[in-house]
Amino acid sequence: MNNKSIYFIKSFRTEHPSTKPVSGVHMPEKCHEMEALLVRKLGDPTLPPNGSENSPLDLSTSHPIPNLSTPTSVRVRVKATSLNFANYLQVLGKYQEKPPLPFIPGSDYSGFIDAVGPNVTKFRIGDPVCSFIGLGSFAQFVVADESDLFRVPDGCDLVAAGALPVAYGTSHVALVHRAQLRPKHVLLVLGAAGGVGLSAVQIGKVCGATVIAVARGNEKVQLLKSLGVDHAVDLSNANVIESVKGFLKSRKLKGVDVLYDPVGGKLTKDSLKLLNWGAQILVIGFASGEVPVIPANIALVKNWTIHGLYWGSHKIHQPNVLGDSLNELLSLLCKGLITINISHTFSLAEVQTHGLLIALSRPNYQQQI
Repeated sequence: MNNKSIYFIKSFRTEHPSTKPVSGVHMPEKCHEMEALLVRKLGDPTLPPNGSENSPLDLSTSHPIPNLSTPTSVRVRVKATSLNFANYLQVLGKYQEKPPLPFIPGSDYSGFIDAVGPNVTKFRIGDPVCSFIGLGSFAQFVVADESDLFRVPDGCDLVAAGALPVAYGTSHVALVHRAQLRPKHVLLVLGAAGGVGLSAVQIGKVCGATVIAVARGNEKVQLLKSLGVDHAVDLSNANVIESVKGFLKSRKLKGVDVLYDPVGGKLTKDSLKLLNWGAQILVIGFASGEVPVIPANIALVKNWTIHGLYWGSHKIHQPNVLGDSLNELLSLLCKGLITINISHTFSLAEVQTHGLLIALSRPNYQQQI
């Protein structure tokens, strides 16, 4: 696999190429089982499923297909589902939410409506949809309430839509709803070549902001430049403070208005020295493994606003925000204003020898199954 794939989204199809959406509510008698990737125990997710006693993963070919649980339930035949850093942490047992074993990991997905409950009014069998769930999308079928699904517009790439909700949803809610990013703002994106980083860069450009992207390595920097960033910092040969200050001076800009930070650690500490008075800090995650300390006295003096962003919790506390955000993102995707790069496509069966082993060995970047 070439180096470029480490910052692209990896897509793994969970349907057989010849599969068509089922035309009725009930599955044929011979189709009560499905493929699913199960976490049997917590451990190293880079070990191949079923490959050794130490592997926490089990690729099942006889997992029960989920039934419709309520009158407004919808069953979706999954077309594509993404692999995110949170899934990596779930398998390790280091995520903030720890589901009981065994469980099927996976969050955002896209696919076709396969079956509908008697009270479903928004969708028909065969409709293309995308959505997200707490667990369960690393399987051929998932069940969700119709209120949680989003119709993918005609002509929109359904595989790309399967990678949209978590990474792009995180960045959209953070930048648009929380930081209220607008033209003339200067946005600094750390970890800019990762899944959420790439989404933040693109959404920042859509908002009309001046976008500064920080990554490591020439290939990643070239990718970011191809997306139209105003300045890219290559940490392999440049100091973030010196590089960004030089750019700001050349543009006669005072400093950074919005810091988007999925990295943490020393990079966060250095970036704080670049922030304007009244700047906003978006705490997205800690891919470096180190939780940064943001001095409260400095935040007070400089009137900084610090936003913690746990995207999934909006479904409980502000579901309308998530709904509006995802509908807007689907519109941007269909118009070509944001793009999702997919380097590899695997079937769920191929994950055992290719997909998850490769993807989970690159935990700093968003992937897709």
